[in-house]
Amino acid sequence: MFIEFKVQNLKDFPKKLDTLLQKQTNQIKDIAQNATTYKESINKLDELNEELERFFTPLSHLNSVLNSKESQEAYEASIPLLSKFSSFIAQNKELYEKIKSIEAKNDLQKRVLELEVRDFMLSGAELNQENKKKLEDINLKLSELSNQFSQNLLNATNEYELIIENPKDVEGIPFSDLETAKIEEDGKTKWRFTLQMPSYIAYLTYGPNRELREALYKAYNTRAPQNQEVIDELLKLKMQKAKILGFKNYASYALQTRDANSEEEVIEFLEELVNASKAQAKKEVQELKEFAKKLDNIEDLAPFDVAYYSEKLKKEKFNFDETQTKPYFELNSTLEGMLNLISRLFNVEFKETNTPTWHESVKVYDILENGKIIARIYFDLEARESKRGGAWMHNWQSHFVDTNGKAQLASAFVVANFAPATKEQPSLLRHDDVVTLFHEMGHAIHHLFSKVPERSISGIEGVAWDVVEFPSQFLENFAYEEAILKEFAYHYQTKEAMPKELLKKIKDAKNFQAAIGMLRQLEFALFDFKLHQKLYQGQEVNSLINKIREQTAIIKPPSYVRFEHGFAHIFAGGYAAGYYSYKWAEVFSADALFECLDNSNFNLQRAKEYKENILEKGSTKEMSILYKEWLGKRPQTKSLIKLYGIENE
Repeated sequence: MFIEFKVQNLKDFPKKLDTLLQKQTNQIKDIAQNATTYKESINKLDELNEELERFFTPLSHLNSVLNSKESQEAYEASIPLLSKFSSFIAQNKELYEKIKSIEAKNDLQKRVLELEVRDFMLSGAELNQENKKKLEDINLKLSELSNQFSQNLLNATNEYELIIENPKDVEGIPFSDLETAKIEEDGKTKWRFTLQMPSYIAYLTYGPNRELREALYKAYNTRAPQNQEVIDELLKLKMQKAKILGFKNYASYALQTRDANSEEEVIEFLEELVNASKAQAKKEVQELKEFAKKLDNIEDLAPFDVAYYSEKLKKEKFNFDETQTKPYFELNSTLEGMLNLISRLFNVEFKETNTPTWHESVKVYDILENGKIIARIYFDLEARESKRGGAWMHNWQSHFVDTNGKAQLASAFVVANFAPATKEQPSLLRHDDVVTLFHEMGHAIHHLFSKVPERSISGIEGVAWDVVEFPSQFLENFAYEEAILKEFAYHYQTKEAMPKELLKKIKDAKNFQAAIGMLRQLEFALFDFKLHQKLYQGQEVNSLINKIREQTAIIKPPSYVRFEHGFAHIFAGGYAAGYYSYKWAEVFSADALFECLDNSNFNLQRAKEYKENILEKGSTKEMSILYKEWLGKRPQTKSLIKLYGIENE
């Protein structure tokens, strides 16, 4: 049913992987030569994919959540093996011809075959041998460079620390953040702040010393300068790859598997949102400048001031800040509350189970439907130095029906970097963290609730990159709703429920500086997409983002900022020419939200429909088609502007 999480011997892992790949290579050759039916070909290939996923995912996951010299070495030694194997499959003309000859017996099989043929073409199956070899070499190098980018960033993040000795320099910082930062050195209490996200955000948001805020900001935004060379090489290779495959640039190549139809459509979409947001963003920045001038006589508001004064302005406007809500969002209670909500909405049950994991803080649950286990989920939510930054969902096992007619069950990991528990207090979440948890859970249930019998279109498999964020963004919207939060927001010490006025303030403050936030994300998206429309190298990369900032950045960053050196989403995380997906998918989620809200709670009938029409269907059809079959329309961009409360008249 489920396999246990284990990586028994990191040193021997590449050798065992090589043995598995050799075995699968022979099996694939046999399929290419001898298979005559869908079951003998596609279903068998699915089983091989699942076998490899089950074997390799524990190492790739471990390298992200419990990074060590040993895990790095095993992972780096494995990359060339996997890249070579992937190229063997993707460019296997005999296998490609075999799949083209297979007859589909139903619509699901037809969909699988269509996607398989498309992916073979995009992987170079129709290239000559010389170009196949070039593409294989490029894919291997791209894998190695992505890992190098990520490792450089992790190392740089962990190398820096800011030690503060003067208590005045930490005045106003929430107790929970101070407890995490507190160290004893030479018999004195000091505070250690790092570039780990919870620590970095805490000082940028609450740190009263402007010089120290800038020091931390500068360290964060000048991390890993060696990544410029990695970026140049990545961009060169991606352009070469696209041209070998017959596309004018990498953006055009990437769109072949997306919901968006053309480069022009993506740029127009992003610029439409920029134009809709800019006027309000200017007003929001002007208000912040006037507030900082009034409060501390700040004449030149800088990016490292924005979070600090925004938090104070939000407190003044709404009499609300994150410190008020943190005691009500104890990690375990919040997790339990979210699981209870999912249970009620989608008629499932979460049952904690005892199974091997990689760290003592990990929690594991089996998911039951009508008393029957259907999936398993792992939660690893607290920050530690050996874990890469950010939050993510990683699918492990997939739901499908194997060649023996047996249903295989899905499993997934939800990972975050929330402030860790200390001896004095449990892990307490900012409301933003609660939103993040809901977001990643949205991804997880999209994978885990699948009822699709075909592995390659089950769960998140095969879902277009620019709509894969729809279920995650959809669920995160409910983390602002009073009717939902009141179910689990209880003070971790007194056990009192969060006051009604505080619940209301969370919703009221939701769209505070919404246009500033919108423009920042659009800046990233435009930079990413334009970066992959033609070849940029060296200083040209930084010049491009600065040119985009002329349209998107109301407050210009200092000249030393090299945001691109830390933009792991596109250089190490698979979002190249795809960062626009967040906003593209958010249009789906916003449009769906207004269909599903019922007095700030989720309409249970709509919840049932959403599960049946979206979550259980995987990529059996394009998301736009599934959406239209559910609600009878295409999602509207204006719904996103409405969700953010942006006035653009």
